[in-house]
Amino acid sequence: MNLTVRTEHTDSQTTMIMEAVVERENMKAAYAQVMHNHGAAGIDGMPVEALKAYLNEHWPTIKEQLLNKSYKPQPVRKVEIPKPDGKGVRVLGIPTVVDRLIQQAMHQVLTPIFDPDFSASSYGFRPGRSALDAVEAALGYVTEGRRWVVDIDLEKFFDRVNHDILMSRVARRIKDKRALLLIRRYLQAGMMEGGLVGQRTEGTPQGGPLSPLLSNILLDDLDKELERRGHRFCRYADDCNIYVQTEASGTRVMESITRFLEEKLRLRVNAGKSAVARPWHRKFLGYSMTSEPTPRLKPARESAKRFKKKIKEQTRRGRGRNLKRVIEEMNPLLRGWMQYYRLSQVKSIFDELDGWLRRRLRCILWKQWKRSYARAKNMMRRGLDECRAWISATNGRGPWWNAGASHMNQAFPKSYFGSLGLVSLLNEHRRLARSF
Repeated sequence: MNLTVRTEHTDSQTTMIMEAVVERENMKAAYAQVMHNHGAAGIDGMPVEALKAYLNEHWPTIKEQLLNKSYKPQPVRKVEIPKPDGKGVRVLGIPTVVDRLIQQAMHQVLTPIFDPDFSASSYGFRPGRSALDAVEAALGYVTEGRRWVVDIDLEKFFDRVNHDILMSRVARRIKDKRALLLIRRYLQAGMMEGGLVGQRTEGTPQGGPLSPLLSNILLDDLDKELERRGHRFCRYADDCNIYVQTEASGTRVMESITRFLEEKLRLRVNAGKSAVARPWHRKFLGYSMTSEPTPRLKPARESAKRFKKKIKEQTRRGRGRNLKRVIEEMNPLLRGWMQYYRLSQVKSIFDELDGWLRRRLRCILWKQWKRSYARAKNMMRRGLDECRAWISATNGRGPWWNAGASHMNQAFPKSYFGSLGLVSLLNEHRRLARSF
């Protein structure tokens, strides 16, 4: 059973929150973080570059309003972004730069009060913790013999957080009524879309610095309930996996935890996306694992598909451009993807993806050449004899088929793309494995 460290705070620390929020050093740190994050403008159109000049003129008034309970946040700007799986959109609420600054300042004060009491099995949006820590913990539970997972998906979690239940959890630790009022005002700040502001009675939109902390405060009740029952679990934000030894126990856990979430926290479990299954049939934070007695981590099939989709979108712009330039622009994406999947213990997928990437680049070349004469001429330049080059150039097959055919593989082998600086996922994985 995971143990949590309880940290007591004095009354002055929890009743004088707003003084700590507006304290000079805290605001300087918040300002630095907002500038570092940059981000889009809110409904007022103010960019982060204009924040310093605005604060020089208006900060004394804003500070006074924060301390006397009269500050009212502006509505957030609604932004919809496609979900990673391509099914539906995720709604973001972008606060103004000033409200991002205040939320960041509050986040810095509230985190040391709440975070030490959070579960050791909670990994999302916490100092010193990451998604990869959660993935490693999940692998450990399956390796121990818990070879069934209760995969819980909360339906539109950030849109359906009950404000009263959340505020009651915040008020357990925070006694400063000014801070409680300000947090509620942030929760209830309207959302602007198409010039109209819609009021909110539930939800804590993603996009502001406070939202991740508030979600952890609410879901800490779930963590404590799972700990009380002695379960092994990993939670990253609203993504929770519970690891058990049998399918029957998994079914019982799914039913009882669904009741707990719906009755105690007023949250809805998405039955269509939740399941009791083998861990190697599910994905967790982009990873899956093998079904061997000692399981090994690997990128989930869906993760590899999303990776290919990103590459396709990026290389679609490569038509008519220098291939070396295309590779230079693609390499940061390759390195970033490998950095996240460095825990993978199955190497074959990286070798397969390397081959797919080279084929994608050969396809770009074939399309750039356009005519049979250009195709034959370029393949002859790369060492193919005239007869074979002309047969290949006039075969009538499509670009993707030709990109994988022997004539293009011979003309543009692996070493050719290496000479242009193309990052090899397999080699990058080996390099990262040595460094960690």
